[in-house]
Amino acid sequence: MAQPKAVRAAVVPDIAAQLDLASACIDGTCVRVTKDGCPVVFHDNFIFTEQDGKICGKRVTDLPLVEFLSYGPQKDQDKVGRPLLRKLKDGRILRWDMRSDEPLCTLREAFEGVDTRVGFNVELKFDDDLVVFEHAKDRPVIFSSFQPDAAQLMRRLQDQYPVYFLTVGGTQLHADARRNSLEEAVRLCRAGGLQGIVSEARAVFRHPSAVARVKESDLSLLTYGQLNNVPEAVYMQHLMGVDGVIVDLVQEIAEAVSEFAAVVAPEPSPEEGQAGRLGLDRAAPAKKTPNFSQREISFLLRLIPELVQ
Repeated sequence: MAQPKAVRAAVVPDIAAQLDLASACIDGTCVRVTKDGCPVVFHDNFIFTEQDGKICGKRVTDLPLVEFLSYGPQKDQDKVGRPLLRKLKDGRILRWDMRSDEPLCTLREAFEGVDTRVGFNVELKFDDDLVVFEHAKDRPVIFSSFQPDAAQLMRRLQDQYPVYFLTVGGTQLHADARRNSLEEAVRLCRAGGLQGIVSEARAVFRHPSAVARVKESDLSLLTYGQLNNVPEAVYMQHLMGVDGVIVDLVQEIAEAVSEFAAVVAPEPSPEEGQAGRLGLDRAAPAKKTPNFSQREISFLLRLIPELVQ
């Protein structure tokens, strides 16, 4: 097989090492259950490898734990794991190049191996709540799901951890109308007693007035998406009142946004001192949409139109 450019990936311990622990939350803690019933941390539905010159893929939930852990870097340095590949949305299959030699792990190992001050955003895939309750302890955790009924069910089943509704906010259309706008997301959260929304960032830029409606409903608002790897877009969301962003380039974005804040904004008052942090504090009250200064407005007007395409 030809050696294309690798797709970069970060495993849970590698991400945690880059974070400011006082305001950190690991997103993408996608939990799947192996064939023999063990919750594991893996983002994709399928896992791919190369064997005898051929690429083959298997559904993670069809694998026993031992086979799942045989992919990629191994705990035993004397063992060589199966090559780990990833299929992209456009159909290309690339080598999955880990940023460190950390092996794949179970949800329990992730809870036990990462500093307890680092929060987890557990995206619901299967019934993984038992492991969370037994091993998360005092760690900040939120549950989230793109499935409206799953999010509401998780809220009814437990009240120990906040539940957030994941939405594309109308950037894609679904048969279920509840998934097609931030307005519908607010209605769903209010009806189901959910604590917040995790929206595709483009939806927030296309409908900035929705931020105020989210805040008026006493909901927290986080965003995800490729735009969150653009420092200007992240800082703009801070000014709009978004509570937190999910980013791939954690350290780079945090540093860039801090520089923007120092240049564009005056020294924060004591009550605003933590407003620009990348992170999640489930105990913090929802922030109100700030009033923009003339300097901040000028900054926003310099943003390129392509950001919201």
